[in-house]
Amino acid sequence: MAQIILGSTGITTNRNAFGALPIQRVNMETAVRILRKAYEGGMTFFDTARMYSDSEEKLGRAFEGMREKVFIATKTFSNTPEGFWKDLDTSLSALKTDYIDIYQFHWPSVCYRPGDGSGMYECMLEAKKQGKIRHIGLTNHKLGIAYECIDSGLYETLQYPFSYLSSEKEIELAEKCKHAGMGFIAMKALSGGLITDSSSAYAFIAQYDNVLPIWGIQRETELDEFLNCMDNPPQLTDERRALIEKDRQELIGEFCRGCGYCMPCPAGIVINNAARMSLLLRRAPSEGWLTPKIQEMMKKVEACVECGQCKSQCPYGLDTPELLKKNYEDYKKILAGEVTVN
Repeated sequence: MAQIILGSTGITTNRNAFGALPIQRVNMETAVRILRKAYEGGMTFFDTARMYSDSEEKLGRAFEGMREKVFIATKTFSNTPEGFWKDLDTSLSALKTDYIDIYQFHWPSVCYRPGDGSGMYECMLEAKKQGKIRHIGLTNHKLGIAYECIDSGLYETLQYPFSYLSSEKEIELAEKCKHAGMGFIAMKALSGGLITDSSSAYAFIAQYDNVLPIWGIQRETELDEFLNCMDNPPQLTDERRALIEKDRQELIGEFCRGCGYCMPCPAGIVINNAARMSLLLRRAPSEGWLTPKIQEMMKKVEACVECGQCKSQCPYGLDTPELLKKNYEDYKKILAGEVTVN
């Protein structure tokens, strides 16, 4: 199986990693079974976060007694030293470990530096000195912050959305990390579910020898897809290149990536699904998105008061209220049979 060295961390792992956000949606028994199967299948890098409800607890249960055999990355969303230490101690307890391989600032709004007055980077240094963390990283969705953090030389890893829908500037970001000796962890390698061909997604990312994709996995069938790719690596054939180009033509631009940073909505709208419903309906079997429960979810768009909160928090600068309107109108036409989808 292909291996990757994650920048200057020296962490050497299989070139495919497990994104543990989705396992918060399944029960403990199911999560533990999937996580252990992933390890047995060759995955050794697991990424989670304090914000992902009980995801850390599930990793802790799955790998108790074999901690040294896996690499675990987690995150703090806190922006105060007090919150940092509370998050770190909670994560260590939930993960049943006394150290975290990579501790990441979770989507910080600034590039934390020593002496900037926040005390946040100093917390990382102290945690590393105490042996509670081994490497310092961050996650982000904003190119400006990402570039600033790379240029600072203060961070060992960057986690950023990366897929065959990435722009040239985002691809350049991965190259910049490589030249800086900084590990690049690719989140949203399936673009929040909009990429439906996992083999093509796998083959595309495999071109970049410094990029470690973390595949968000909730179901055992999803895990099986990636384990099969690891055993039988798909090639970037002309057919797959054509599919990728077709998807890029359809999806690059003003569309919701489903990152969820616009949430929660004061009106209770599930923005990260409602604002991209048209694409979800057209890129996956539509039946699952036309149920009474989903119809009720979409109807909440009518309660939008255009407060602007979602728009101000979107890392991609999208006009989210306008996207909600357009997707809801399309959804109603599909329900009425005025528009057909797959």
